[in-house]
Amino acid sequence: MLTYEDVTAYFLKAAEGIALVTHPEYWTNARTLEREFACTCHSGSCEEAEQRSACTLSFTWDALDTALSQEGPLGICEFFHEADEHCPHLHTRDIPPLILDLSYTTPLNGFQISESALLSLTQMLRLRASEHSRRTTETRPGVSMILQENRLQPDMLTLQQRVELPIWHPDGMRGLHELQDGHHSRLRHKIERIQNDTDSEEVVVDQPRPETWLPQVMVDVCQDIFHVLAALDMTVTRDLADNAGHQ
Repeated sequence: MLTYEDVTAYFLKAAEGIALVTHPEYWTNARTLEREFACTCHSGSCEEAEQRSACTLSFTWDALDTALSQEGPLGICEFFHEADEHCPHLHTRDIPPLILDLSYTTPLNGFQISESALLSLTQMLRLRASEHSRRTTETRPGVSMILQENRLQPDMLTLQQRVELPIWHPDGMRGLHELQDGHHSRLRHKIERIQNDTDSEEVVVDQPRPETWLPQVMVDVCQDIFHVLAALDMTVTRDLADNAGHQ
């Protein structure tokens, strides 16, 4: 079964493979038993990072994820009662996907920009980011403001994206479409009863195998991050230069 350590290791290895600089952080909530991961990524040197776009990837690994990673769906079922094919504990397709939140920031470095130009720039950033994102489900641009000389000034452009990873779904990424559309009836239940040598019935559960597809998906996610960062830097640099030329 997949563990929290596996997920973080897959991501960090994929990031290293395409020369993304990473700054990972790990937390554990002692009250809820949730585990959290956040990693700031950027290209180039750390000395130049404040002047360039960056992305923070984060996710929350809850107590159910930990239980599944340690015991599997059948182990959870047997903890509460005798296993039965209709038990919801065994229907891992109904477990929500693991959500990766991607938060991009692009500094304006004190550049003065009009409201109309700022609106145009955020729309262009959303378009460019969407063009370079294969795994994300949504893209939301924004602007971070600071108070300077008693006036609000734009400080950073922001971009929010998310990736859904159905790590406990029996069909993995192939089942994501059905999960999003809610067509659970199209999925064939893969829990069946078989006769063993003693003629007693045993519940057999198809175990999800995210380790077979998750490493490549993490490579795709990191490549998306790398390309979006480059597109953000290029778009901001070019548009700010054009804006300066017209002032």
